[in-house]
Parts: sequence; C-alpha cells; structure tokens
Amino acid sequence: MSTPDTETTLSAQDAPEFAPAQFVRWFRDVAPYVHDFRGKTFVVAFGGELVSDGALNTLIQDLSLLSALGVKLVLVHGSRPQVNEQLKLKGYQIQFGRGTEPTGAEALECAKEAAGEIRLDIEAAFSQGLPNTPMSHAHVRVISGNFVTARPVGVVDGVDYKHAGSVRKLDTEAMKSVINQGAIVLLSPLGFSPTGEAFNLAMEDLATSAAIALRAEKLIFLTQNRTVLDEDGSVDTELAREDADRLLAEGHLDEDTAFFLTHASRAVKRGVARAHLVPYTLDGSVLLEIFTHDGVGTMVVEDTLDDLRPALVDDVGAIVRLIEPLEADGTLVPRGRAVIERDVETFSVLEHDGVIYGCVAVIPYLSEHMAEMACLIVHQEWQGTGEGEMLLRHAEHRARSMGARRLFVLTTRTSHWFMKRGFVQGGISDLPKERQVHYNRSRNSLVFIKKL
Repeated sequence: MSTPDTETTLSAQDAPEFAPAQFVRWFRDVAPYVHDFRGKTFVVAFGGELVSDGALNTLIQDLSLLSALGVKLVLVHGSRPQVNEQLKLKGYQIQFGRGTEPTGAEALECAKEAAGEIRLDIEAAFSQGLPNTPMSHAHVRVISGNFVTARPVGVVDGVDYKHAGSVRKLDTEAMKSVINQGAIVLLSPLGFSPTGEAFNLAMEDLATSAAIALRAEKLIFLTQNRTVLDEDGSVDTELAREDADRLLAEGHLDEDTAFFLTHASRAVKRGVARAHLVPYTLDGSVLLEIFTHDGVGTMVVEDTLDDLRPALVDDVGAIVRLIEPLEADGTLVPRGRAVIERDVETFSVLEHDGVIYGCVAVIPYLSEHMAEMACLIVHQEWQGTGEGEMLLRHAEHRARSMGARRLFVLTTRTSHWFMKRGFVQGGISDLPKERQVHYNRSRNSLVFIKKL
C-alpha cells in the first residue's frame, strides 16, 4: 500500500500540466529570494473584508509556508465590516469607514466582539494539520497579547473621538522574542492605555506603526484589488516613494487606494525597506508578490539609489572604461567615445564616492511605443549585490515615463538573465522599423522584449 506522500507524488505526475523541468527551474529561480528573506521580518495586514470573502484559509496556508521558510511574521487584522455588521444587528445607525472615527461605548463593545471572533478564526486556521494539504505537518504557534499601548485621539476640531485611539508605543522587545522563537505575532486593532482602557485602532495605522517599530523588511497590505494602475490599466509594480507622494497629491486615486498608499509611503519614509499593496482576490498573491521578479501588486520603495543619476559629458570617460572590456570580448557592440559622447543623455550612471561603477542606456522609439535598453553594466567588483536589478528597474521606469509600452534588448550572452526577469524572446521583425535597419546581422544578437 502506498504512503500518502507517494500518492501525492503520483497524482502530481499524472496531472497533464505537470512539467518536471519547469518545476525544477522555478524552484531554483526562487532560491535567491528564500535565502534573502530568511530571518527577515514581514508585517502582513488585511482587513475584515478578506475574512468575509472566505480568503482566510488560503492566506494562512501561504503564511505558514513563509514561516517554514524562515520568514518572521507579524500578522495584523482588521474587523471593520464585522463591526459594522454587529452595529447593524444591534440596531445602531453608525457605520465605520476607513481611518479613525469616533467610537462610542457601544461601538467599542462591537469592536471587541468582532476582533475576538476573527482572532479565534485565525488561530483555528493556523492549527490545521490535515494530511495532503499545505498545512500538513505544520506546527505554527500564534501569540497575541497586550503588545500595543494606545492613547486616545481626544477632541479634534470640536469632535470627541471617545474610544478611538492611536498607537502610543509597541512592546517590540516582547514581539521580537516571540518571532525569534519561530512563532507568529497576531495583532488585533485594539490597544490599551496604562489606565486599563481599551481603544479602537485603525488596522492600517497599527500595521504601519508595527512595521516601523520592528524595522521590517516588508509591510504587505492585502487589499480588494487596490493597487496603483498605469495609464493603460496595468498594475504599476513599483513606485518610488516620491512618485507615490506625487500621485497622492494629484488626488486622482480612489479613496481606498489612496488610503493604503498613504500608509505605504509613510512606512517606507520611516525606514521600512518595502511596502506592498497586494490583491487578496488573486490566489497565492502573497507568494507571487514575494517570489517573482515583478510581483502582482504595487511595491513602494524609497529611492535608495541616491547615487543613480543622469549621465553628464564629464562621465563619458568612466562609461568608456566600463564598456571597453565587454566590447573587447564581444559581449557589446563597439561604440567608441564619440558615439557615447553624442548619446550621453540616454545614459544613467551609478556613482559611489566619486567612482562610477554602473551604467545603463535607454533609447526611445516612441513612434512605435518602444524603447531599447543598452549597455547595462555593473563593474565586476560591485556585482552580486543587486545593482543590476536596480539598473533594470530604473530603465523600466524611465522607459515608461517616456511613454514606451515595451522595452527591448539585444544580447548575445546574457539571454537567461533577461528571461528570468520577464523578458520574452522575439525576432528582428518585432523591433522598431528604424532599429531593424541598423540591426547588425553579423552579430546575430537575440531579441528580448518585455511589456511595461
């Protein structure tokens, strides 16, 4: 008789879509993310809408996997729709929206009831252990408690907010002790004052405060499809914080998206490495956001590349020195100093302590809504620490800002690097007509294209 593990393996192989080579390649591709995030702290936050929509169990399974991979997790839940339902059932007319709102005694009791129910649902979900499910053999401890000290909002513009509160401080030492032991900290949207009073908190504010206090690697907001979209309706997968603040100032975003983006920007400004808006309506969205290059949501980052800037004529010599070794071994087409000087405005450079150690060029072909990325180079001594990824993201952002919808590269030796980052192989006929004319057929460069 076969063991359960053998049955699972056989059923996977019998499935028409099972592709061993593809699985192995994918597993190897995610390995760098696994290494990078082991031991890092993620704060994952979601509203009561996720629970109402029946997405809790799937999320818990994915979070359990992250925990097994060594990610330290702090989970923050909201309960707004459940509180509103309790208020409605008890005959009260008030309903809560986004943010901090006046909370009377009756609303506070409803908030306590709703938070307690959701907390128990979360603990029950983490306690699953049925064979042949993602929770099989999982032993995930969830610990909640009085980690949050709150203060009353008080009277604002003549309005008494009563039992509505804001975060005064978090017991980060106790929280770190819990997550360092492999358990998950669970925070409900309630806080307590030194006098023993309870206050209703906004989930988004609590999650942001926790991420800042813990210096988290990531703050992940799971939303109802509230991501930032480009003009063509596709998800804007990465925003510099300054760009996020600009979008917020323009006032064109819907209220919910703007609310989440405001907290994401605040978190990044205060030291959180990455803040994400991820749609929970997409199955496995947390895993896709973390373990794929482009993700499925909007990521807000501080513009950490303080040394990434447009190239100047004075930089031409340094760019030439970067390019020459690759021209000599045939990786790059020989350009010559005069050509680089002529096209210097297409280049951006990475500079540290006066030393230029990386560059990339973006050449627009806007009549066909395309742009070419060329000369993506990082000096050998600086390779392996993510600068190539940073230059790629910068080139994508620059191409989008020009109005390009597709970014293409020509390469003879680095095709796999681009394929792993979302580029798809094309042909000469896919290039802009002007670029086809100047294509060097003797080099036989491969064409790779990525939709922006």
